[in-house]
Amino acid sequence: MKTLQALWQKDSLRVIGLMSGTSADGMDAALVDISGQSLAMRVSVKGFVSLPYDETVRGEILRLAAGGEGGSRDLCLFSFLLGRLSLEACLAVCQQAGVAPESVDLVGSHGQTLYHAPEAEPYAGRMVRGTLQLGEASVICEGLGCPVISDFRVRDLAAGGQGAPLVPYAEYLLYRREDETVGLQNIGGIGNLTVLPRGGAPGDTFAFDTGPGNMVMDQLAERLTGGRLRCDVDGAIAAAGRCDDTLLAAMMDDPFLRRRPPKTTGREQYGAPYVDALLAKARAAGLSGPDILATATRFTAESIRLAVDELCPVRPDRLVIGGGGSRNPTLMRDIRRILPMPVLVNEDLGFDSEAKEAVAFAILASECLHGVCNNAPSVTGAAHPVVMGKISL
Repeated sequence: MKTLQALWQKDSLRVIGLMSGTSADGMDAALVDISGQSLAMRVSVKGFVSLPYDETVRGEILRLAAGGEGGSRDLCLFSFLLGRLSLEACLAVCQQAGVAPESVDLVGSHGQTLYHAPEAEPYAGRMVRGTLQLGEASVICEGLGCPVISDFRVRDLAAGGQGAPLVPYAEYLLYRREDETVGLQNIGGIGNLTVLPRGGAPGDTFAFDTGPGNMVMDQLAERLTGGRLRCDVDGAIAAAGRCDDTLLAAMMDDPFLRRRPPKTTGREQYGAPYVDALLAKARAAGLSGPDILATATRFTAESIRLAVDELCPVRPDRLVIGGGGSRNPTLMRDIRRILPMPVLVNEDLGFDSEAKEAVAFAILASECLHGVCNNAPSVTGAAHPVVMGKISL
């Protein structure tokens, strides 16, 4: 087992970042070489894989993430199962990059969010906030023989923050510019926007969740195709339909969209009950499947426009799109039509859109290892900077 003392003495670390997002479609693993800390950090991505979950595993994630399902047995076994799947992803990215697993120095694992309650809820006679990410880090640690850092969000939440979004810290290190204000819109299951003001310090960064990214579209595609598809591949179904202005207006009448940051959201708000209600309205209006998906796709685009127009104290000079949504031509067309600034994708800057979040957790893990505060209080609303992550040895 590699010791912390040995890692502290190394000039460069080989780190794997792991991410399993709200879409629950698979485990992402990025293999990254990292040297230095904070603003002196240098990052080189050596490999990336995304291992899709089979239908049984995905179904269990969605069941447990519904919030009212699952007891202690389910949560226990799920955590160890996800730990095993995380280890498999680590081994797969090592194979893809052509490196020996024993050469890995450190792993940063986000785990799978099963419940996120950044606003206090009544529980056992008290008002309680909390967040739960599972995926047993000790399983990864045992399999690779290196330290694993996990459970990042809870420390920020304990400090009064929302526990999300966490990626903006890494985005500041990788994307900041002296000559322009950069907007970074990630479109995973949930959409989140980060704005890096030109020449800004870390404390000038602001970010927040914009609303559903792919989550509503994915659920609709699965329902409308009887489970044949997990998502609207290449936006093809939406491209065959027309946006319904009445349904779109009803979707935009959503208090979350205009709530001032800091704010986060997830499956608790835009999961199955939301889609049930949306489908009921759409079917009552006689809309076809393609029209429903066209409207949901436009909704994601409009939620991003609203965030840029109404919630950003500094307007981005350009917007860079990342995450799975950047692969949806229909969604990208809608975004480009309604936003007044240049819209790029991560690949235009030499980055991998799908690897971005996994790389971020490699960075957060490296900072945690060295005792560097790795949250962004200006983004999450935490009372002060903290070192996020728990170390398994």
